[in-house]
Amino acid sequence: MPHLFSPLTVRDTTARNRLWVSPMCQYSAGADGVPVAWHHVHLAQFASGGAGLVMTEATAVSPEGRISPEDTGIWNDAQAAAWRPIVDDIRSRGAVAAIQLAHAGRKASTWSPLTRERGTVPPEQGGWATVAPSAIAFEGYAAPAALDEAGIEKVVTDFTAAARRALAAGFEVLEVHAAHGYLLHEFLSPLSNTRTDAYGGSQENRIRLLTRVVAAVREAAPSAALFVRLSATDWAEGGWDLPGTVAAAIASREAGADLIDVSSGGLVSHQRISTGPGYQAGFAAHVRAEAAMPVSAVGMIDAPVLAEELVARGDADAVMSGREWLRDPHYGLRAAHELGADVAWPPQYERARRP
Repeated sequence: MPHLFSPLTVRDTTARNRLWVSPMCQYSAGADGVPVAWHHVHLAQFASGGAGLVMTEATAVSPEGRISPEDTGIWNDAQAAAWRPIVDDIRSRGAVAAIQLAHAGRKASTWSPLTRERGTVPPEQGGWATVAPSAIAFEGYAAPAALDEAGIEKVVTDFTAAARRALAAGFEVLEVHAAHGYLLHEFLSPLSNTRTDAYGGSQENRIRLLTRVVAAVREAAPSAALFVRLSATDWAEGGWDLPGTVAAAIASREAGADLIDVSSGGLVSHQRISTGPGYQAGFAAHVRAEAAMPVSAVGMIDAPVLAEELVARGDADAVMSGREWLRDPHYGLRAAHELGADVAWPPQYERARRP
């Protein structure tokens, strides 16, 4: 059996394989952040297609934490109730159901990329005031308000409440989103955090909110597998870097995290990224070795043979893919065939299975 198709247990949750679906925003939520039929079909198809774990899009822990007005949320019971049948369907098809808990910070209240507009949505068209560690705008967006002590406490409370609702909805894995230039990443990076209090200045202080959130989510969900997504680098001079990511991973592990989902970038528009197949996998391997904990790798890992090499070599414990699943919702079954893995197919699809 290829390494990619061996089971992986994280805390009390076992995924049938290590080829997982990365969070992908759909910008298609109903009124007030409720997931709709599109989300149900979109996510459940990946479970039918052989994924070991299926993760939701960035799901906001508060109304002001949405990237766009069309984002899903889990800040109220109606949203949790709407997620439940989606979770049940993912699990009934053999995959682990995971949710990414997120707050977009200064990159919130933006137009959906499905529209022609760009930048911040004005209040009269459904937008809202944004918050961040410091009153520094992302280029082209409205300036955020710097969070005060009460605002920081609200962030922790919102993540805690969202974790409880996620458990009630049946999710087995919770991921704290601290990457891609959103709120928790904004606290980590000196390019977006110029605070002089306990949440700014030193690396330890800038990591503080992340560790508080992780600890709060762990307390609210003691048995769930808990992931943290980190951007390994800002790809910009003077920004967040790989040594900081290792420190944040260790602090997250000590606060209760089980796995680090290693990505990169997203904080500033002047980032200079060098891309290519598996271009972030080296970051994942470094974090795995230095933080002594499981990691997932993500970023242009579109070929089954590359995904297998990363897991077999010990660079990552699992591989996240996004666009390849959009191109082929049965990517898991195809990868199993290409790698010679003997995995179960849905009985309804057996007639298409090649010998």
